[in-house]
Amino acid sequence: MGRIAGVTAAETRERLLRAAADAFAERGYDGTRVADIAASAGVSNGALYAHFGSKADLLVAALRAYGPRMLAEMLTAEPDRSITDLLLIVGSRLPDRKEAEGYLIVEALVAARRDEELARPMRGYIGGRADWLAGLVEAAQHAGEIDAGLSPEALAHFCLLLALGSALVSPDLHHVDSREWTELLTRVVTALGAPP
Repeated sequence: MGRIAGVTAAETRERLLRAAADAFAERGYDGTRVADIAASAGVSNGALYAHFGSKADLLVAALRAYGPRMLAEMLTAEPDRSITDLLLIVGSRLPDRKEAEGYLIVEALVAARRDEELARPMRGYIGGRADWLAGLVEAAQHAGEIDAGLSPEALAHFCLLLALGSALVSPDLHHVDSREWTELLTRVVTALGAPP
């Protein structure tokens, strides 16, 4: 099994990323072999390594391709909506999410605690997400939506903790009433607002 006839390098890379995301979400980082991902994508181990230098690189690339990105999609779809409204909408959906992408980030974070080869690129991935969120907070501060005295980095960290926590505490482990959750988040977001 080598290169698939009629399939471009970009298509092979995409097949590998999808196979990796599915395998890591289902079996975890330690329970997934590179050979399993290559076989699932229909390519050789050599073809996999032609695209990704290591199993760790493949996991982080799968996260970048298929990781949770609800907020980014909403920003694209509704660019005129306030950042605080978007954060509230995304936050209100956190307790009920069950998509496989949430499991992928959990597996990556757990594995990164034990594997320094994975921890290095994961720091870059999480750092990039935190920087992006901090940029949104700064934009909301300039627009007068969020108190300019708050640290964008601290608020971004808080948002990451909520999102990652929701991937760990899934609805089948602990259910919270959606109305009560939204009410709590509304109070938190209101408290973050710029002082009168």
